[in-house]
Amino acid sequence: MTRVVVTGYGVTSPIGNTPEEFWNSLHDGKIGIGPITKFDTTDYAVHNAAEIKDFPFDKYFVKKDTNRFDDYSLYALYAAEEAVANAGLDTKTIDTDRFGVIVATGIGGIFEIEDQVLRLDAKGPKRVKPMTLPKALPNMASGNVAMRFGANGICKSVNTACASSNDAIGEAFRTIKFGLQDIMLVGGSESSITKFAIAGFQALTALSTTEDPTRSSIPFDKDRNGFIMGEGAGMLVLESLEHAQERGATILAEVVGYGNTCDAYHMTSPHPEGLGAIKAMKLALTEAGIEPAEVGYVNAHGTSTPANEKGESAAIVQVFGKEVPVSSTKSFTGHLLGAAGAVEAIATIEAIRHSYVPMTAGTQELSDYIEANVIYGQGKEADVKYAISNTFGFGGHNAVVAFKRWEG
Repeated sequence: MTRVVVTGYGVTSPIGNTPEEFWNSLHDGKIGIGPITKFDTTDYAVHNAAEIKDFPFDKYFVKKDTNRFDDYSLYALYAAEEAVANAGLDTKTIDTDRFGVIVATGIGGIFEIEDQVLRLDAKGPKRVKPMTLPKALPNMASGNVAMRFGANGICKSVNTACASSNDAIGEAFRTIKFGLQDIMLVGGSESSITKFAIAGFQALTALSTTEDPTRSSIPFDKDRNGFIMGEGAGMLVLESLEHAQERGATILAEVVGYGNTCDAYHMTSPHPEGLGAIKAMKLALTEAGIEPAEVGYVNAHGTSTPANEKGESAAIVQVFGKEVPVSSTKSFTGHLLGAAGAVEAIATIEAIRHSYVPMTAGTQELSDYIEANVIYGQGKEADVKYAISNTFGFGGHNAVVAFKRWEG
């Protein structure tokens, strides 16, 4: 089997638009949550979100691009450009038939749909814009990224709700592992801080109604009451080890395992005992060929919703015991839905590379039944050779990816 390595990544997020900015925010405790500015929330119970600040639009785009791309595609394209540059990958010199793309999303171009449905209602069908569907379809970010770089290999979108990005990374990993491609540009993107999306999740009572931004996304805390919507994208360059070494690439980490299961339990609630999560974590460890004791960090799904974290904590303890450091970076970024796994994969790899586990920001006192070793109050130095990142989604989807420190 072919070994698979990470040679670059790019990110746009509520806490930074480069990997360096992103990691520094995680290390220094700088959260990206604040009042929603994208629309008037007067009639909403939810008033906070994690919006991107100072998106560097002019770096890769011109004004007319907003007519062709929904923000979720723009975010994916930006992160892909950054990832390719970070990897030092010259796409003009590679075999483009061996170069694939997978971009995950939970919702896709929800703003475009929302905007044009209102336009249809107000002005009639002849006033709906011609680019509405090409902007809105959830596969279009993947297609747009492939066109941007001339990637002629595998091209697809993955949609498994909040597990989407980890499933995308897992598929890309296996695609290279089994020799089908040499390079995969993979990740996820989401832009769902919109009137409709916030109203829909609010109706599910899934979102936090806490007014204080510093206490609104507080995974595992006894006072948590829902998640905070985030936005952004993360893209990673995965390569076969041979291909990376032949071109002299800098290797950031190795992808060593992937686990995917379904709870088959409830439309929106995870299994209360975390049975599907347990199996997914064990599958990732089995493929990696490692024992639970070798894992030095778990980047938890940790959405700040009571149902999720009770089951996840129990699952982590069942697999790893009570010692492995656990944190949720959604306490900084909010929940990026289908993009969460990609952004959190970057956080996990950075934690490995810096030998540092970021804290769970805002969390002050754990619920009595949380037995996992949740790191909060302050991050901690840690020797992390292996780490896993968990993502779980509506529909019972569980996706876990395992990473290894690059040691040559």
